[in-house]
Amino acid sequence: MNNQPEIKLSVRNLVEFILRSGNIDSQFISNASALEGTRAHQRVQKDNRDKGYAPEVSLKHRFEYEGFCFRIDGRADGIITSESGIIVDEIKSTSRPLEQIDEDYSQTHWAQAKCYAYIYAIQNELPVISVQLTYFQLDTDEIKKYLKIFTQTELTVFFYDLINQYLVWAALTSNWVTRRNTAIRALAFPFERYRPGQRELAVAVYKTIVEQKKLFVQAPTGIGKTMSTLFPAIKSMAEGHTAKIFYLTAKTIVREVAEEAFAKMANQGLAFKSVTLTAKDKICFQEETICDPDHCSYARGHFDRVNAALLDILKQEDRLTRPVIENYAHKHQVCPFEFSLDLTLFSDCVICDYNYVFDPRVYLKRFFSDNGSDYSFLIDEAHNLVDRARSMFSAELYKKPLLELKRLFKDNDPSLAKALGKLNTHMIGLRKLATTNSPHRQKESPKDFLLLVMKLIALAEVWLVSNEGRPGHEELLELYFNALTFMRTAEFYDDHFLTYVENANGDTRIKLFCLDPSHLLGEALKRGRAAIFFSATLSPLDYFSEILGGDPDSYKISLPSPFDVKNRELLIADTISTTFRNREKTYPTIARCIKTVRDQQPGNYIVYFPSYKYMNAVFEIFSASYPEVVTIRQAPEMNEEDRALFLGQFRPAPGAAPTGMLGFAVLGGIFSEGVDLKHEGLIGAIIVGVGLPQICFERDIIRDYFNKKNHTGYQYSYLYPGMNKVLQAAGRVIRTETDRGVIVLIDQRFSSPSYRQLFPQEWFPHRQIRNEPELKKALQDFWAMTIPQN
Repeated sequence: MNNQPEIKLSVRNLVEFILRSGNIDSQFISNASALEGTRAHQRVQKDNRDKGYAPEVSLKHRFEYEGFCFRIDGRADGIITSESGIIVDEIKSTSRPLEQIDEDYSQTHWAQAKCYAYIYAIQNELPVISVQLTYFQLDTDEIKKYLKIFTQTELTVFFYDLINQYLVWAALTSNWVTRRNTAIRALAFPFERYRPGQRELAVAVYKTIVEQKKLFVQAPTGIGKTMSTLFPAIKSMAEGHTAKIFYLTAKTIVREVAEEAFAKMANQGLAFKSVTLTAKDKICFQEETICDPDHCSYARGHFDRVNAALLDILKQEDRLTRPVIENYAHKHQVCPFEFSLDLTLFSDCVICDYNYVFDPRVYLKRFFSDNGSDYSFLIDEAHNLVDRARSMFSAELYKKPLLELKRLFKDNDPSLAKALGKLNTHMIGLRKLATTNSPHRQKESPKDFLLLVMKLIALAEVWLVSNEGRPGHEELLELYFNALTFMRTAEFYDDHFLTYVENANGDTRIKLFCLDPSHLLGEALKRGRAAIFFSATLSPLDYFSEILGGDPDSYKISLPSPFDVKNRELLIADTISTTFRNREKTYPTIARCIKTVRDQQPGNYIVYFPSYKYMNAVFEIFSASYPEVVTIRQAPEMNEEDRALFLGQFRPAPGAAPTGMLGFAVLGGIFSEGVDLKHEGLIGAIIVGVGLPQICFERDIIRDYFNKKNHTGYQYSYLYPGMNKVLQAAGRVIRTETDRGVIVLIDQRFSSPSYRQLFPQEWFPHRQIRNEPELKKALQDFWAMTIPQN
């Protein structure tokens, strides 16, 4: 058996992949099954506990067929042992009236249950077995059952009919795995030599995957983090240590770096399929993303064409980037987003946003419904995951939409209007608990409020199902999904959460706020076998390990910069205070300091500020004082074209002289990280302030939470996030081993012990600057020393 190619499949994936047909149709259907499916299952199972009912029975079936070793697994909702025989029970929750559900309601429901029955029958040598579909009506708790009796022979014929239809995919998969593994074993590191620190990182990644652990890596720019993590992960795949790689990022530009790494390895002979997932609204071919057959020809008949599209692209392409996916989606007239999701099933690496693994609302259930699979997570720019995780695991509702919809439905649907009115009244009561300047907070979840939200969801579903296109449908649909998110978040509510009510901007909101995402991230990481968190600014490592779901067995490494420290000058102007109360007095001083830095060496510079207000004030003074200097500044809302135009000012045409551009930007913004301006693209960064997040209620309650937990409230809430912004901005300057540049930090706090202990290794040595003449002299000495002599 071990010599035959192995094909692993879940019963659900087998049934849904083979039997799907027809249209994509996202016209409103109930989502309550996702929210309350577990409740329905538990209710049915509990009611039958004393009737020979065994719940959640795991089933695994290994067999050889047509040259393959198949491993099919799944979990039956229930196995009932009665005097008349064995019954396999499949429970389905629904908000549809049960009179609309007959015996032939769903082919896939029967198919899934019959597969479970087949496995159970052959493993227990049963000549006859029964299959039962149990439909649980979520609004009324009514139950409807359908029972069929099958012989083992009938089930065998049915099961192998599915397997025969899957053989073409089994052959495609096994042939590819053989070719892929042969290529991986022959693959050498795709560069002539390892950079300093690169081999150490690669070895640590490989060891982490083999040992099924977590690794937290601070790896400065220049080490080659992408290749250093992908290469060992790929090598581990050929040895059976991992089945699939998920390369997770927060930004499109980082996904492109991963694609370039695969292209580099492909040029060295690697055969490896990688797919890049693009958000639905970005990759959709339609002007308006409406996924139903009446509005989109790609949705109409999609499932009738998609398997042919899959065969075509998988036989022709290995690097499944957005343009490649769009090309084949056009060719076969299929939805590019759904097409890309199917491609993940046959890809060795999935390049995607964090939310496809961690967000409970949108994570890839086709992989992660059952925890513990052989997946490896490579999490790039991991410092961004802290705030992203808090956002993923939090939810909020506003009062104003409740009142507006209550008025709209007053005459159209009194019961729905009544439910909206009760929620609105409850929000009025909550509003009184909070003042404009002081939100109300409580540790307990708002249980009474949650009951009202559940009632609204049930009534909204009934109306939304049958009133597509009517006035109020779009507004109610938005509230419905927000309410579902609120209820899903409430399911996770524990000591890591806090509920608060805030009155602001003429409205009242209630928020379930995740103070500490470590527990839920840790649970999500169980969906794979290993996780590598890496960033140029993952410092302090102990903080990130704790907050991102690490454990006592997690590995941590901090690597030195591969660049010569003589190529950069780090200066600290620590006689200037940029605290909020002192900022206005510093405007002229900061402007003169910027001019002094620029005058010592022509070239491109970016000045980073803690806020738009601070930036704009200094920009106006600087522009008026030095009109001869070419400047550009960041705007609060910039689309992709605006960003490209901004960065284009720092990238001269080939052969052209440097532009001498002076940019004004904000710390933590779009130009302070993920920007790669090599060589003359950027020769200096001036960082004004220590980057502390703006003082606000949420930051304060995070501070209070961690003060009680480990006495590090200020550090976790303000200091570490602020310093991370500074490190990211400073990292824009030296991007290659031949780059030269200066980093000027302006704030007296940078010389305090609490900040100096957060300086990375490559920030030593540095110089403290007391006045403008010292600044000028230090810069002149640096540029004179580093400019190559003819």
